[in-house]
Amino acid sequence: MTAPSTAVPGVGSLPLAAGSWTLDPKSSSVTFQVRYLGVSNFRGRFDEFEATLTVGETLDSVSVTASIEMASVNTAFAFRDTHLHAAEYLNAVGQPHITFASTSVTEGPDGYEATGDLTMNGVTRPVVLVVEYFGSETHPMDGSLRAGFAASTVILRSEFGVDFNVPIGVDKFALADKVKVELDLQFLAPTAS
Repeated sequence: MTAPSTAVPGVGSLPLAAGSWTLDPKSSSVTFQVRYLGVSNFRGRFDEFEATLTVGETLDSVSVTASIEMASVNTAFAFRDTHLHAAEYLNAVGQPHITFASTSVTEGPDGYEATGDLTMNGVTRPVVLVVEYFGSETHPMDGSLRAGFAASTVILRSEFGVDFNVPIGVDKFALADKVKVELDLQFLAPTAS
C-alpha cells in the first residue's frame, strides 16, 4: 500500500507525496570521519538531530532543512567528547547547532545533488550533498509510509573556523582538515489532515 504520490517532472523514480516529510531519528544517523595521525580514520556520530524534507510539484520546489546538536557528538569516549565541546573544536556552548538549508535539488550523475548553506561555528558556506534515494516502503508495525536516503559530502573544517590541531612532526598534524560527513535518513510521509 502506498500513499498518494505526486508525479514530479524531472524526478523520475522519486514518486513522493507532496508535503512535509519528517525525519525518524531512530532510523537515521549522522556520522563523520577524519584522518587521525595520518595513519587511520577516526569516526564519530551525532546523536541528536532533526530534518524536514519538503516535496512540491516539481523538483525545483523540493527542499530540505536540518539541524544537528553539537553537544550530542559521540566518539565512544566520554573524555574526548567533552573535549570536543570546547571553543577550539566544535564550540558546543557558543554555537550549539550545525544547520543546513538547501538552495536547490537537482538530478546528478549518481542520483541527486542537494546544494545548500551549511552553518557551523558561526560560519556559513555552500556545500553539495550527493544523495541516493533508496525508495519508499510501508512500515509493517505502524503502517506509516517511509522514504530512505543516503547523503554525503566532504568539508574542510578550517573553512568553518575549526582549525585547532596538534603538531606531530615538521609538517604533520594529529587531525586532517578534510572531514567526510555521511547521513542515512528515513523520512515519514505527510499525514492526511
